[in-house]
Amino acid sequence: MPAIGFRFFQLSLSKTVTKLQHCFIYARCFETQIAFSKTHYPKLTNDDSQLLRYLSKRRLEEACNMVEELSERDRHSRIVHWTSLLSKYSKNGFVDEARTLFDVMLERNVITYNVMLFGYVQSGRLSEAWRFFEEMPERNVVSWTSMLCGLADAGRIAEAKRLFEVMPERNAVSWNSMVVGLIRNGDLEEARLVFQLMPDKNTVSWNTMIAGYAENCRMEEAKVLFDEMQERNLVTWTSMITGYCRMGNVEEGYCLFQRMPERNIVSWTAMIGGFTWNGFYKEALLLFLEMRGDFDVKPNGETFISLAYACAGVAFHRLGMQLHAQLVINSWDYDDYDGRLSRSLIHMYSIFGMMDFAHYIFMNNPDIYSYNSMINGYIRIAQLEKAQNLFDMVPIRDKISWTSMISGYFSVGQVSRACYMFYNMPERDVVAWTAMISGHVQNEFFAEATYLFSEMRAQGVSPLSSTYSVLLGATGALSYLDQGRQFHCMMMKTLYEFELILGNSLISMYAKCGEIGDAFSIFSNMISRDLISWNSMIMGFSHHGLANETLKIFEDMLRFGTHPDSVTFLGVLSACSHAGLVSQGGEIFRAMSDAYAIQPGLEHYICMINLLGRAGKVKQAEELALGLPLKSDRAVWGSLLGVCGFHETNAEIARRAAKRLLELDPFNAPAHVVLCNIYAANGKHVEGTMLRKKMKLKGVTKVPGCSWILLKGKAHVFLSGDKLHPQLDEMLALLCRTAGKS
Repeated sequence: MPAIGFRFFQLSLSKTVTKLQHCFIYARCFETQIAFSKTHYPKLTNDDSQLLRYLSKRRLEEACNMVEELSERDRHSRIVHWTSLLSKYSKNGFVDEARTLFDVMLERNVITYNVMLFGYVQSGRLSEAWRFFEEMPERNVVSWTSMLCGLADAGRIAEAKRLFEVMPERNAVSWNSMVVGLIRNGDLEEARLVFQLMPDKNTVSWNTMIAGYAENCRMEEAKVLFDEMQERNLVTWTSMITGYCRMGNVEEGYCLFQRMPERNIVSWTAMIGGFTWNGFYKEALLLFLEMRGDFDVKPNGETFISLAYACAGVAFHRLGMQLHAQLVINSWDYDDYDGRLSRSLIHMYSIFGMMDFAHYIFMNNPDIYSYNSMINGYIRIAQLEKAQNLFDMVPIRDKISWTSMISGYFSVGQVSRACYMFYNMPERDVVAWTAMISGHVQNEFFAEATYLFSEMRAQGVSPLSSTYSVLLGATGALSYLDQGRQFHCMMMKTLYEFELILGNSLISMYAKCGEIGDAFSIFSNMISRDLISWNSMIMGFSHHGLANETLKIFEDMLRFGTHPDSVTFLGVLSACSHAGLVSQGGEIFRAMSDAYAIQPGLEHYICMINLLGRAGKVKQAEELALGLPLKSDRAVWGSLLGVCGFHETNAEIARRAAKRLLELDPFNAPAHVVLCNIYAANGKHVEGTMLRKKMKLKGVTKVPGCSWILLKGKAHVFLSGDKLHPQLDEMLALLCRTAGKS
């Protein structure tokens, strides 16, 4: 499997935080003991709840009296009870009330102090935590470790390191906490040093260090530790699998997954997610089916999120709906605490174009991610008005929303509307600029696309590889060699290394502009090649009539283990057709389905018709056209007509081909002209005259040939026989000079 960029979605915790805040506010505002006990803290006794109310309202005298009443228990049990209550209050956000309780407590021990310290640390009140830590009459390793974790979690890693160095005692938790803090703050080297100094490493220590390397895509170091580790557990294996998938090496991740001695839902989900986020959607779905064979493993929300995106990726509508049905039947949709499951379903239905289903879910989860999915969904089914209405409703529009609308208007040809959106965009990034350039190219405004590129550069925005790829595609289509060379030089100056997409674009551009030598030079120097690289070179050689070179590249491609596709065979068959290599073309055509299980399309049959016809085997070409397993179209009969030539024996075949073609397209001018020429060449002037009369009656006229030349940065178009262009003499002089140099 190829290594491709890994795309992970960050967890959105905003809803959870909001819900917790609401809980705290509600608890602070309760007015009765019953309301409090029935809502958030049913484990609190009546005495506990009453005491919390006194503490919350700063009624210290009543609080002290109540604590004194509770202190009639034996000394040990009352300290345990107070400490437990202190922990409950601080963990649930009542830190001030907990501190008040701490102050009125008649007795305290080191555990009580640690609970109060942890309350400050957990709530992020580090200044108060530090003052409290310094005032503690007695500290143990838990006290030091709590303070260490607080500083590290807050990003104050230098202070955490100083504290760690002066700790009078360290245990495994202290060492592991220091390693975790360093990793979270991006200092993997320092974390590794601390890890190596650990006197006693436990499984958590090893897993922490391995996960740190894996999360930062440093899998070579992670693999070294993994191999050294004596006792691996599920966390160890899952961290490695996730790391390989994150960096795009899905094959290695899957190999590890297969070697796992045991698996749980987390490891299954990690591998399913690894396949999904790397674009291997079918593999993700097949792995899920394999997982379902293990009846001890039940899918969770993360599993279904990955599966929803996988269904969207392969456009399996029915499977996606079955997945949603399973969620509803098993009530798994109620576990969507952060909205990510709903967002995945909205994305899935939007990709399917099933916007009624997407809208139903969207009404219960209208966040920015869902807005963007809905907007893209309406754009996909060309309902721009609904997309615009939704865009106008977005409370906070991000760059994705704007760019989606810009691309949407370009897709339906509304260039001015797309430009209006772009220039009203509050902040434009390189993706938006690339969408503008691509949209202009898509609508054949090539000069405007080049101007936009210059404007983007002038504003200090660095192009993406896809930006250059779009522009190279445009220059290749128009054969603007000079412009293409300029883009190539700019890429060499501004890009550290060429991505695969750029190498492929350069090959295609140079080949289309007639510089097949430059195209092959780029191809030869590529570090890695994919199917598109090979196909671009094969098509380039084929279009230049270089049949031997085409076949050589095809053989190299097979030798390097790249599996050909239908485009590959189209290029090779076309080359054989131009060179008259009948036997080789026939062998390759048969191997296409027999050896590579690729069913030929109409374009492949047309190549074979051309191959046979150009070799003088017009009768066999007609038999092939008549026996096609696919429904013939105009191109098939047009090709047969084109290879008939002017020979008398082919006149009847040409007549039959023209008849078929004109039945499909009665106003096809080339068919009329070719047939007229064949009649004339074979002395059938009466038939030729009658056909020309029919052309006049139908109003069929031959479209004159069109060409263009780039002069002083401007394209000049002229038709066959056109002598009216004001700069005709200058153009002819340029052509003569060019011809003289060559």
